[in-house]
Amino acid sequence: MSAKTFYRSILTACTLAACAPAALAQGGPATLKIGLSSEPTSMDPHYHQATPNDAMTSHLFETLVGQDAAMNLIPRLATAWKPVDDTTWEFTLREGVKFSNGQPFTAQDVLFTFCRVVNNEQSISSSYPSIIQKFADVQVRDGNTLVIKTRQPYPLLPNDLTRMAMLWNGIAEHGPIGFDLKNKCGVTGAWPTVADFNSGRSVIGTGPYTLKSYVKGTGIELARNDAYWGDKPAWANVKLVPVPAAGPRLTGLLAGDFDLIENPAARDVKRISETPGFGHVTTPSVRVVYFQPDVARSPSPGVKAADGKNPLRDVRVRRAISLAIDRKTIADRIMDGAATPANQFLPDGMFGTLPHPPELKYDPAAARKLLAEAGYPDGFELTVSSTNDRYINDAQISQAVAQYLSRVGIKTTVDTMTRSVYFPKRAKREFSFAMGGWSSETGEASSFLQYWVSAFDKEHGLGTSNYGGYDNPEFDRVFKRALVTVDPAAREKLLQESLALALADLPSIPLHFESSIWAFRKGLTYEGRADQYTLAMSAKPAK
Repeated sequence: MSAKTFYRSILTACTLAACAPAALAQGGPATLKIGLSSEPTSMDPHYHQATPNDAMTSHLFETLVGQDAAMNLIPRLATAWKPVDDTTWEFTLREGVKFSNGQPFTAQDVLFTFCRVVNNEQSISSSYPSIIQKFADVQVRDGNTLVIKTRQPYPLLPNDLTRMAMLWNGIAEHGPIGFDLKNKCGVTGAWPTVADFNSGRSVIGTGPYTLKSYVKGTGIELARNDAYWGDKPAWANVKLVPVPAAGPRLTGLLAGDFDLIENPAARDVKRISETPGFGHVTTPSVRVVYFQPDVARSPSPGVKAADGKNPLRDVRVRRAISLAIDRKTIADRIMDGAATPANQFLPDGMFGTLPHPPELKYDPAAARKLLAEAGYPDGFELTVSSTNDRYINDAQISQAVAQYLSRVGIKTTVDTMTRSVYFPKRAKREFSFAMGGWSSETGEASSFLQYWVSAFDKEHGLGTSNYGGYDNPEFDRVFKRALVTVDPAAREKLLQESLALALADLPSIPLHFESSIWAFRKGLTYEGRADQYTLAMSAKPAK
């Protein structure tokens, strides 16, 4: 019997009120059971920068700099940091911290981590090595002071280090470790693989939990790390189970199989509120959902036009696509109000965003006119590619966008797939019009622009997710100045100028910002997070 059928049978067998008490009886305070909408693809914290992966590994590993629920920077394995000059930063490492195997955390572990990141051949994300590639040198002073010299001014270094999980240096054979990337920093043995992390063999971190088991498609079990240096989590054990469909996930909560679930359907929030014994929290996020067109290749694999060319290379076609999409209807009907239409790549008011962005209007007549001006009065054929298990209602959104494009003459085919298949294919540039979702981990406009809009520049870690091949020298000139401008006011103006250029050219077409919802049984409280992380540490017994 499938999970979907199983949960349906439970709902049929009992009323909501009758099911509610079962949730209170299951597991007790020693075990927290969480229903996930999207399963992490690996326990390797440097494999793929994706919210489910980063949230999961946050239980097991820690970074030098952390973020609270509102994405403010907070100390983690570094207790303090400061710029010494435009290209030098000092980080004071926390003393007395131990890994889950009892070994002390030292600066050697930081150097080892930095080096492993750039030697992780299995990674499908270049976001992690792009940070280290900005370093000119890293030195250790007085045992617990780390001095990082950057190739050019790097005002966002502390922000970027919030996603660099620290590893124990003993998971690979090595001699003396130093920041010598050409010689693998002194590592002589094999680097740990994704399989080593997924098996638990290399999962040795300083986080509040340790990994008991990871069975892909079935569940993840964690045990509290009683030697953790920080506040101990409330739960001795945690079990996280992937249930991609929102209906069965909610039914599992109501039946007592879960204490907490992420992303119940927004249409079910009223039902949750009216059911005795359950509650929910809704938190706006910084995740923008968008489509990235192939603007470089001609022909392109998912496009077929009468002239044999790739229409997506023409900015008039990209603007026509944007005009063809009714964002408000998608937010209201498909997202059930748990989304805000996007006119730029970060929510209004965040650092570097435009104070009054031009509205991305819904105007199908204008879209048809632009298509005709571009030489495509009869449209063309386009494959819309997306996940079906990663973003909230991702498959339904793709279908809706396809219908809107069909109405203006673009003949669409929708191709959805599980994220474990989708992301590697996208990284190989197998799509022509691909869905994405990006949560700005730095809390400012540079995050999206750096990875998705900048031209690919391996040396400076730019354009590592620019699968559409966008290349605008004017944008790159302005944006590169923003990245090395230390003065906040000057950097903000440069980011706004960069954002205006990107919105005029639409190398990615924003749709909306997700809101995140968590539902839970009576007896719990949950602190929702702007980064959309589902964390066992954020769930606590109600007082």
